[in-house]
Amino acid sequence: MYVTVSQAKKHLQIDETFTNDDSYILELIKVAEDAVALHLDIALDELLVDGLLPPTVVQSILLLVGNLYSNREPAAFCSVQKVPYTYEYLLGLYKHY
Repeated sequence: MYVTVSQAKKHLQIDETFTNDDSYILELIKVAEDAVALHLDIALDELLVDGLLPPTVVQSILLLVGNLYSNREPAAFCSVQKVPYTYEYLLGLYKHY
């Protein structure tokens, strides 16, 4: 794993002492990392520099974790607006076409 539960909880603004969702967040991290690797069509370890992923890729994983954590169903009761310069933009910087 390239993103820790602690990093994800900070991104989600969840107090470290709240541990009820830790296993769920861990699963979301795994899903997000897989999704990012498939989106880029490259193994994430090929992007490592000094053992770390580029910050833009890490942020993309965290954005996806946040989205999956907040939106647990495929339907929403509000209008959906695409936020510019987020997941697709950040990953587009590293995508292998």
